[in-house]
Amino acid sequence: MKLEFEKSELVKGVSIVQKAVSVRTTMNILECILIDASASSVLFTGNDLDLGIQTKVEGEIIEKGRVAVDAKLFSEYVKKLPDGKITIESTPEDLCIISYGNNRCEIQGMSADEFSYIPEVEKVNSITLSQFELKEIINQTIFSLALNDINPMMTGELFELKENVLRIIALDSHRIAMRKVTIDDKDDGVYAIIPGKSLKEIAGILSADTEDKVDIYFTEKHVLFEFDNTKVVSRLLEGTYFNVNQMFSTDSETRIKVDRTSLIDSIERTMIFIKETDKRPVIFDITDGSLRLFVNSTRGRGEENIEIEKEGGDLKIGFNPKFLTDALKVIDDEYITLSFVNSKSPCFIKDEEDTYLYLILPVNFTEE
Repeated sequence: MKLEFEKSELVKGVSIVQKAVSVRTTMNILECILIDASASSVLFTGNDLDLGIQTKVEGEIIEKGRVAVDAKLFSEYVKKLPDGKITIESTPEDLCIISYGNNRCEIQGMSADEFSYIPEVEKVNSITLSQFELKEIINQTIFSLALNDINPMMTGELFELKENVLRIIALDSHRIAMRKVTIDDKDDGVYAIIPGKSLKEIAGILSADTEDKVDIYFTEKHVLFEFDNTKVVSRLLEGTYFNVNQMFSTDSETRIKVDRTSLIDSIERTMIFIKETDKRPVIFDITDGSLRLFVNSTRGRGEENIEIEKEGGDLKIGFNPKFLTDALKVIDDEYITLSFVNSKSPCFIKDEEDTYLYLILPVNFTEE
């Protein structure tokens, strides 16, 4: 095999597929990327068996061939090369030779025959979103997932399509994040739980352009994302997702409308008084026309007052401040509405169009 690339194209391709390379494994082949120039184009592939990414890389094929090479070593080396033409060659002994100008290096590769190609996904059940929209949906929900949990359902997001509405739901034991998107000409047929790890890597590849599209195909065990010259295949989590509908009560005894930026700033100022190891909540004291936030800790006391519009009764309730700011920071609205039932029930943050909903459980507190 002998190929020639511009450095920028080479680095771009490696950066994309490296997101699917295993970093903790006893199988050396899973630490590799596959460079495949056996046909009419150059394809780079990374595959950790749960997530596989393949992308087409612009380059000239001088001699066809394939080789698997250590992704970390290959990536670190090519990123440090000067701009310009770079030649990649492989030998029958799977030696990968990288040369530029009068310089070269050799990396011992592995046989391409040992590499596991990404699964073929039948392109039947599909939806299409803009890359911007999918990236936004993921970023506005993924923070609510549990990183590690006894229940694997809490590490994945539900994609469910019913009556032209796609719901994306993420949750852990303390909060829920939900986004809704209208899908034209597609009534139902989607129920998939996609690992958060896969969604995070996909969001890192997607562009922020509303014109660029991504086609998403669902099967019983896999989901395929196709966009630009890239394919991403992820295994789905097996099982039934939580029945979240019963958690979304529309009843509320207290409702406030508040400037989102002012609320974020006030919460973050009170958080200064909370140590990372401390579990102290920020307390909301809601009265007519005013929201008083305060934190008491061994470091001192932080207190803020914000003007609000209030409906219903007065209320005093405590929250984990990080859970609140995580949700508030991904909302674009200037003013937001928070609804409460009582001091022991969740806080709901939602818009009038019902495109997003965030549920955050309260925290018990004692005033000092």
